[in-house]
Amino acid sequence: MTQETISIADKATKIPSFIILTLLLFVIFATTAESFHSQLLKFGAKTWPNYTILRTDIPTPSCNPNVDIAARMKVLEAESGNIDEDDLFATTFDREATQKSLVAQNELCQSKHDVASTNQAQVTTGVRVYRAVETTVAKFVFFSLSMQRVILILFIFVGGSITTLRLHHISFRAIQSKLDHRVSLIGQLICHIFLAISTVTYLKNVDASNVPIANKEIIYLLIIGFCLLGVINIYQIMTMPNTLKNEGSITHAILSIPVYVFMMIGSGTYFMVSEGNLAASSVYFNMAFEFASIFVSIALYIWVGMLLKETRLGELVFNIFKPWKLPPEMLAFVAILIMAIPTAYTGGSGIIVLALGIVVYEELRRVGTRRQLALATTAMTGSSGVVLKPCLLIVLIAALNKDVVTDELYGWGIKIFILTLASFLFYAFLTKKESLKMASPNEAWGPIKVAFMQLIPYVTVITLVVLAYALFLEAYVDEFTAYIILPTILMAVILYERTRGLKNYSFENDDRSATTKTTISNSVDNAVVHIGALLIVVCCGLAVGGAIQRSGIFDNIPQTFANVWIAMGFIVGLLVIIGMTMDAMAAIFMISGSLAPIAYRNGIDPLHFWMTVLVALELGYLSPPVALNHLLVRQVVGEKEAALAALEGDTFWYKHERLLLPLVIMGTAVLIVAFGPLIVGYNE
Repeated sequence: MTQETISIADKATKIPSFIILTLLLFVIFATTAESFHSQLLKFGAKTWPNYTILRTDIPTPSCNPNVDIAARMKVLEAESGNIDEDDLFATTFDREATQKSLVAQNELCQSKHDVASTNQAQVTTGVRVYRAVETTVAKFVFFSLSMQRVILILFIFVGGSITTLRLHHISFRAIQSKLDHRVSLIGQLICHIFLAISTVTYLKNVDASNVPIANKEIIYLLIIGFCLLGVINIYQIMTMPNTLKNEGSITHAILSIPVYVFMMIGSGTYFMVSEGNLAASSVYFNMAFEFASIFVSIALYIWVGMLLKETRLGELVFNIFKPWKLPPEMLAFVAILIMAIPTAYTGGSGIIVLALGIVVYEELRRVGTRRQLALATTAMTGSSGVVLKPCLLIVLIAALNKDVVTDELYGWGIKIFILTLASFLFYAFLTKKESLKMASPNEAWGPIKVAFMQLIPYVTVITLVVLAYALFLEAYVDEFTAYIILPTILMAVILYERTRGLKNYSFENDDRSATTKTTISNSVDNAVVHIGALLIVVCCGLAVGGAIQRSGIFDNIPQTFANVWIAMGFIVGLLVIIGMTMDAMAAIFMISGSLAPIAYRNGIDPLHFWMTVLVALELGYLSPPVALNHLLVRQVVGEKEAALAALEGDTFWYKHERLLLPLVIMGTAVLIVAFGPLIVGYNE
């Protein structure tokens, strides 16, 4: 991206960045308010045992609780005596049944009066003040829940607008020439026009069906969003940056088209040509809004990574290991081990690469790790953690498939995590370039002690925030709250650093800011382009999954195989291909409805199948020709570092280590996970 383009984009994205920051803070505040409201209800119930009744004023009932039943019986009996003798359906007066009915009505009326009387007697000024606060919080929580779809669409299109203006979409090659610029933007424009037309067609179909649809405003916002992106594309085509080189090849230009454009045009072409269904692309794009909370959490996790980048936490953690003077391969192993934890909370390796990849890469380079190994490690930072608790992917699998539960999946996940680490350790040391010499404990202990002392204030801040959530809100760092608590923790860390922790720290040769306000602003600016880039890829991935599912490809797959070994081999190959072309969440939706039944039918245990799915998809994300995780790594480390890495290496392995090392590690893990249980007869 050129300096001129950056300057124009920065000026045009001040307000959108502020909108994204507002949305991020709103989500944090709203989810925290949900936990706070739960505590208000509990405290109210403890203080006033009948608080559920006292939450509203109950007026005095209009019925009479002291009805004279005998007198009423006489009136009803007299009225029944005026029955027309010619009325074939007339019935005689039943005294016993009538009396029972009157008694029951009177008891119900007395009960209503008792409840109203109790309510009016116990609703004191204190109750009124407390419930006013509690119900206000409740209304805000309900409002925030109803706004989740709108928030997601704003993340997609406000973030997508900034990503488009900064030419930061995920693609196979960066824009370097004027031809790249023109072809990439024309491809985007075609995609956005197509999606706008598809959504308009979907809206017309809905109106023509006369079937009421919830959240219809989302459809209108989608149309506006696609048109907005199209207008930006037209503007960019008309304002060609002068600093781009004139030379360029059509092959490179095509590869500079964002990945989501290929995904949407490919799936859209299928829907139109094979089904004549122009609206289908929009229908599948809309599926993201059915799981808005999960997709909104992606934006928060990306911001977590950018906040972490602004702190010294990564550097200080790595300082613990530096005194040992570990070889690069061992440091890479340590990075994989450390990064498994945040990956488990984010639930996707792609998310963690975008969020924390730059932190991992910079820290590995800071201690002298070669670029090829640093890139390989960064691409794999999230590959081992997707099987650990509380990974959102596993939660999604359990939600869509009743044959497995999260506890079983997490139990297997620990074993697979250990297997992946062992595989990494084996291949990393098999291909090491340096000796395994390490510093002696006596030499390392002094600097390690200093490193631990530097971390103590950070651990204290983190502990205080976690305890505050636990004690006051009964909210713990799990799969449901991590995306809210983690940014709060990091903002507290930044506040500590900028007010006390970095008083003697020099920012002269540092990209980080010395003030809290600017630091938060920088983190959002860095996060917003990744939010827009990733969310639109995920949503378009749903359309790809829909096209694959409706194409009948899975119907043409043999429903039964000769034996479970052949079935597993076929399924693994298919899963790797799916991982090459689709985001994990979109893939899980498709696999649940199409491939999972075939696996079960062929005797593959559901638990075994889904753990194989997770590992095989990760292999797909690391496999050319798409290699999505590698594209994301280049996205965060920059084209310059990727170009310098390409110049390294004196043998075939070391020239291509960034690709080969992850492939052999995850390939080994896939083979063991897929076929190991078959060898020991697990599925029998």
